[in-house]
Amino acid sequence: MDGSLRKVALITGGSRGIGASTTLALAKAGYSVVIIYRNKAARAEAVVQEAQSYGVRACAVGCDITNAADRERLFATIREEFGALHLLVLNASGGLERDLVAANPDYPMVINRDAQVALLEQALPLLPQGSTIVFVTSHWAHLYGRVPQIPAYEPVAASKYAGEQALLARQDELNASGIRLLIVTGDLIQDTITPKLLERSAPGLAMQRKQAAGDLPTAEEMGQMIAEAACNESLPSGHVLVIGGSLEQMLAG
Repeated sequence: MDGSLRKVALITGGSRGIGASTTLALAKAGYSVVIIYRNKAARAEAVVQEAQSYGVRACAVGCDITNAADRERLFATIREEFGALHLLVLNASGGLERDLVAANPDYPMVINRDAQVALLEQALPLLPQGSTIVFVTSHWAHLYGRVPQIPAYEPVAASKYAGEQALLARQDELNASGIRLLIVTGDLIQDTITPKLLERSAPGLAMQRKQAAGDLPTAEEMGQMIAEAACNESLPSGHVLVIGGSLEQMLAG
């Protein structure tokens, strides 16, 4: 396919874990890809080079999504380099970073709700009819208020839930513009930073989830499933893709 005709995807948090796996799965599916990294330029460039091996255009942009000037620069780059955007994968999140939370106790809400809405707002002028937005969350966040929380993760869950609800509140507006909103919720994901951080305050959490839900998905598996959902035009706006243990099981305790 001619590079000028390719669909373009923006993946936040695309330099590692689920974001990197999603990026590579989308590149393999033929998307040109733009990834965001905060401070790991070398790692982001390695993902870009691997994406380019599939014959697509790829670039990495250093961007703190909580910073308005950074977001402006990000979308200016996309307009200049690609002209349009067809898929926005809102994967990046935060709230477990002790230094950032210490500096601003509201940081989880800033990154997991406010920044997500701001990214949507700034992406909209670039998203034509037929585009898709994917919000990536966790079972604990998706079911916030309905299931017991891991104390260390509760601010993240609460703020990601608030972010999901803020995006869903825009669904009628998005539908009117021909833009789908998909929600992807995952269990604990193997080989990602979140389980490692949570083990500090909830030792044995990963083993408990394995016993309750079976084998936990890997970042590669989740990235592939996110990409497949984004490419599946039959999925309606508002569809919730569940990866890992079932929501019903968690609700049942």
